[in-house]
Amino acid sequence: VAIYIYCLFELYGLYKKGDIMLGGIFPVQYFSVPPELSFRSKPDKWKCDNLDFSGFQSAQTMAYAVDEINRNVSLLPNITLGYWLYDNCIRMSIGLRAATALISGQESVVSDYSCNQAPPVVALVGDTGSSPSIAISRILSLFGMPMVSYFATCPCLSNKVEFPSFFRTIPSDDFQVKAMVEIIKHFGWTWVGILGSDDEYGHTALKTFSDVFQTVGCLSFNEIIPQANDKLKILHITNIIKQSTAKVIVIFAVSRDISFLLNEIILQNITGRQWIASEAWSLDSLASEENFYWLGGTIGIAIRRKDIPNLEKFLLQVRPDFDPANNLVIRFWETMFECKFPENSSTLINGKTCTGSEDLKSLSTAYTDTSQLRSAYNVYKSVYALAHALHDLMMCKKGEGPFENGSCADIFNVQPWQVLFYMRKVNFINPLGERVAFDKNGDALGIYDIVNWQKINQGKITIKTVGVYDESVITGKALTIQDNEIFWNFPSKLAPESICSKSCQPGTRKASRKGEPVCCFDCVPCAEGEISTVVDSSECFRCPSDFWSNPGRNQCVEKEVEFLSFEESMGITLTTIAALGICVSFSVLAVFIHFRETAVVKANNSELSYFLLVSLALCFLCSLFFIGEPSHVTCRLRHVAFGISFVLCISCLLVKTVVVIIAFKATVPGNNRIKWFGAVQQRGTVFFFTSVETLICILWLVISPPVPAKNTNSEHSKIILECNVGSVTGFACVLGYIFFLACVCFVLAFLARNLPDSFNEAKFITFSMIIFLAVWIAFIPAYVSSPGKYTIAVEIFAILASSFGLLMAIFTPKCYIILLKPELNNKRSLMGRSTNNKNAVLTTSSLKNRLERSRHHFGHSVFHG
Repeated sequence: VAIYIYCLFELYGLYKKGDIMLGGIFPVQYFSVPPELSFRSKPDKWKCDNLDFSGFQSAQTMAYAVDEINRNVSLLPNITLGYWLYDNCIRMSIGLRAATALISGQESVVSDYSCNQAPPVVALVGDTGSSPSIAISRILSLFGMPMVSYFATCPCLSNKVEFPSFFRTIPSDDFQVKAMVEIIKHFGWTWVGILGSDDEYGHTALKTFSDVFQTVGCLSFNEIIPQANDKLKILHITNIIKQSTAKVIVIFAVSRDISFLLNEIILQNITGRQWIASEAWSLDSLASEENFYWLGGTIGIAIRRKDIPNLEKFLLQVRPDFDPANNLVIRFWETMFECKFPENSSTLINGKTCTGSEDLKSLSTAYTDTSQLRSAYNVYKSVYALAHALHDLMMCKKGEGPFENGSCADIFNVQPWQVLFYMRKVNFINPLGERVAFDKNGDALGIYDIVNWQKINQGKITIKTVGVYDESVITGKALTIQDNEIFWNFPSKLAPESICSKSCQPGTRKASRKGEPVCCFDCVPCAEGEISTVVDSSECFRCPSDFWSNPGRNQCVEKEVEFLSFEESMGITLTTIAALGICVSFSVLAVFIHFRETAVVKANNSELSYFLLVSLALCFLCSLFFIGEPSHVTCRLRHVAFGISFVLCISCLLVKTVVVIIAFKATVPGNNRIKWFGAVQQRGTVFFFTSVETLICILWLVISPPVPAKNTNSEHSKIILECNVGSVTGFACVLGYIFFLACVCFVLAFLARNLPDSFNEAKFITFSMIIFLAVWIAFIPAYVSSPGKYTIAVEIFAILASSFGLLMAIFTPKCYIILLKPELNNKRSLMGRSTNNKNAVLTTSSLKNRLERSRHHFGHSVFHG
């Protein structure tokens, strides 16, 4: 049975017979004219023109790889590879025709016998573009035929559900974006702009880049370049570039899309920008002397370049072949030498006839230039990948095969789906020393060259490889760049700085600006007690309680420990004053003891005066417990000693006041009131009042005593060592009791102030109590408002001031008479009534009688007249 089909296409191609045939689709000619469709006769073939030497070089590279494999005795031994290569003329429709021809063959009739044989080709190398590769791969996947593209980069082709038989030796655009982001990270650029062409390539690349880059930095702008010369859109983009502070601009587009934008950039003289080129234009003719002033120093991603040994020699061996299957060679020859073969056309170009003996070495074109083998190298790897899959298939041992019942494929009748199985496991080192393998998505390892546009001698522009991005690297970084080899098109000849905000140094934190990307921020110094130790810290961290931030806010240092020390000037001053007070107290005591038999000492109740002077000395002494580093002992002693000393002091004054009042109120002769308050009762009263304070202090110490404490709240940068009073109630009772006795003493003394001057000590006690109360009332606000150790200083000052007030007010008049006016220190002078005292109510004789009675009951407890 014969089946007639009419799918015979007339295509431009290259052919070589072999045991196993490989197919290939290449963009060799860049201009095509479709045939007229009249639907009355068979359409003519498509007419293609403008042969591209780089495209023909890629096709010949596949032929060279096949030839090299056939000469390799260790790879596919005794098997000869052949090929069918077709030109797609940069047309998807022609590419689909070529794919159909490769699948079904070029025979006009297909018999049942032919259907049971191996297909015309078992795999296909191509196509270049992503869009035609998508269309062709959908067709090939129906037959399970492997397709290995050397230039299609769309990430969508990694979808193995839609494209199960698709592989590629060029990295996906996802890898390209990763490589570009790594370059940007390498130079510390966090503020960039991106531009993309208005097609699937541009849109996909911009979206992928935006998603990946957001973890590294921020986008200043994201714009689409129009494919047509849209003047308004072009002006809009150039204005954005001029106004943006981003110095780095990434472009995903082909050169024809960039040309309109470049013209406007040149027209507006926009310089000072670092361009990052995608692989679509990094090696383009835009790298010219005319554009270098604006585009010089461009850093680009380029397909991996390798030198293929003996390829140039193979390319120069091409000769015209009039076999219709190799008609592409004739087109190449005629274009290369601008001639026509007589057999091919009667119309000659410039009257020049091709002889076939022209020398390819005499011309320098992209075809013979093997210094930049990038896409051609991917073709080379694609052929070797298929060869290694076929070799693994051929090496299968019977009974250990991957197919049904452990069977192996027949190398002489191999089917595409069998090759597809082995293609997924390909992993080898090619003759150039590079590993070739595919991941689970059929993608090649992400390997790129990093190139830089530079100017060399005589102003010639060169595209220099300055680094490599290799994602297959297991140890170390994927990106390797020779920074010193890069040309920077800036006056400083250094890498530009492209950041929205400069990094926040340690000691500061980032504060986002409202309505701006996260890369735009202000640097705010850390608050006191907080630090940041890394660059670009988003927050400051509080130091532990015993630490504080240093002036730079980048380190926690131990807080300064502060207490009122004996060594510092204030401590020395207060200690000196306290010592002076003690000395004065004991000096007065010594004076009183020495002159104890004189009238003034006897008249001032010498025993209570001794008690009072000793208690004042203790008051001065207790102030020393407030100086120095607090300890458990000093904390307990300072308040207890303070309370008991002052209670003893005020108790003596209170008893003195009571004695005076009782003495002068006993106006009736024979009144026995004063006998009930003699010397024993006076000592008992002082002891009682002091015992009450002592009991309060004991209870306080037992229940909740004062303890040393670290105060970190008053001054955050310091630790103030102080005494925690423990029980506030106990402390309040101690102070309250002192205040109560002082008030009672003041009231009694105030009531007794009008007694006769010669005998009245009450007015001195009143004055001393006014001083005492004034000092301690003023102490309260001063104590509350004083910081740190000055709180203790204020407390000591209050103790010293009140003690000196009592000492001076009570004993200065007496010492004045004893030491400076000894002529007045006698009974007659003290008992003489002043002639100016007309209000005196007592006669000398009556006073004498009263004092004599008082002396009998009190001893020397009242003034003697």
